Amino acid sequence: MPRHVVVVGAGPAGLAAAEAALSAGARVTLLDSADRPGGQYHRMPPAEYDAFRSRAPRHGWRAFDRRRRRVLTHARCAWWPESSVWALERPARPGVPRVHVLRGPADGSDRRRTTLDPDALVLAVGAHDRVLPFPGWELPGVFTGGAAQALAKGERVVVGDRVVVAGTGPFLLPVAATLLEAGSRVLAVLEANTPGTVARGWSRRPWQLAAHAAKAGELGSYAALLLRHRVPYGTRRAVIRAHGDGRVEEVVTARLRADWSVVPGSERTLAVDAVCVTHGFSPRLELPVAAGCALRTTAGGEFVHVDDDQATTCPGVYAVGEITGIAGAPAARAEGALAGLLAAGGAPDTAAPRQLRRARDQGRAFAARLAAAHPIGAAWPEWLRPETVVCRCEETDYAAIRRAAADEATRAARVVRLETRAGLGPCQGRICGPTVAELNARLSGEPTDRTAGGPPACSPHRRPIAQPLRLSELAAAPEPPPEGPAPHLP
Repeated sequence: MPRHVVVVGAGPAGLAAAEAALSAGARVTLLDSADRPGGQYHRMPPAEYDAFRSRAPRHGWRAFDRRRRRVLTHARCAWWPESSVWALERPARPGVPRVHVLRGPADGSDRRRTTLDPDALVLAVGAHDRVLPFPGWELPGVFTGGAAQALAKGERVVVGDRVVVAGTGPFLLPVAATLLEAGSRVLAVLEANTPGTVARGWSRRPWQLAAHAAKAGELGSYAALLLRHRVPYGTRRAVIRAHGDGRVEEVVTARLRADWSVVPGSERTLAVDAVCVTHGFSPRLELPVAAGCALRTTAGGEFVHVDDDQATTCPGVYAVGEITGIAGAPAARAEGALAGLLAAGGAPDTAAPRQLRRARDQGRAFAARLAAAHPIGAAWPEWLRPETVVCRCEETDYAAIRRAAADEATRAARVVRLETRAGLGPCQGRICGPTVAELNARLSGEPTDRTAGGPPACSPHRRPIAQPLRLSELAAAPEPPPEGPAPHLP
């Protein structure tokens, strides 16, 4: 009987894990909340758009399409699109958790519950944009870079005609390129870090950059597109305010020092109808935390702790892709292939795993370089005003966070959430959670409320129910998982 491997997430890492597990003889269930595989990097438009697709995406599309076809048409692969893991149930003894799945469109009324009890679990759930709050960021027309790119790639929708792209990191370039190709006019691309910070981060151990020549070529193609469209690229500059009546109409940009404090007198106003901001990425850690996986803290934030084989501290659970570090698609594929091979029972000391580990290690070096070149400046809270909304779901402003942090009775991280309701809205802190935790730690001097013998630390990633579900869905008895051959290729 072949081992059963469940892979959660069908982006570059998850698809590579599924392919490797199948090649090692395992039976694979691959599931994703989207209706098509690819993740954000290879986002595919709905099938209704296929007849109007003018050309395939450029970077790595052909290799992705071949892998997609091999996996989804394999006799031992079950592909579950539009499926969300809403809980992981730990067993009484250390082992692989039971996977609770909701199958069906997120807004559908007939979603079905089912459970899976795999021999191994590979988590490839990715990350989402991190956006630092600033006055006016709650206005319609202010988008994350990932959301703007997803709309352009997946729905052929442009977010605006006059757009500013701002934040930090190389992701600003593909966002701007996608908007240009979709028909938007990009007024400027603004990198918040100084040229010196960026140069020091990327030039450290320059001989290692040879391993990332493909990434350099990809970024070069984006830069060439910006040059053709005469899009200015500025460093040490950020969007610090947005204004508008009912939607964004203009943004105020300012020159920044190395710590992201604003240089007085450097403010400029640009008329826009959309602004895209991203300040790096936040890994989706709800499922790893629910499984009992340990986390590690780095200069780039919290990530899942894995060993040399991508295994987590939870037996039988592997973590791959951006939840282990923001290192790009090639590194994610290497991690996925290594984890899929070993989850299926493959030998860890053969030539293939050794080669994958080398590629993975190159990706980890890239992640460290990325974090050093594009850090979050310590002085960014100076952009905030008392009335600035920090939690958009609950409309909690900065003044409320400050009041709670100043009161000894409410400054503990868990109590701040209850006192201000920050992080208790529909997104359950996925967007504002890290920001609220950081602000409270700065203001109160209490980074955690863990006590000896008490409850675990308050964390924006700790959610027993990882995805929203209706009470009727929760009350319904789970259906047995379907058996049978792989479905048709989407």
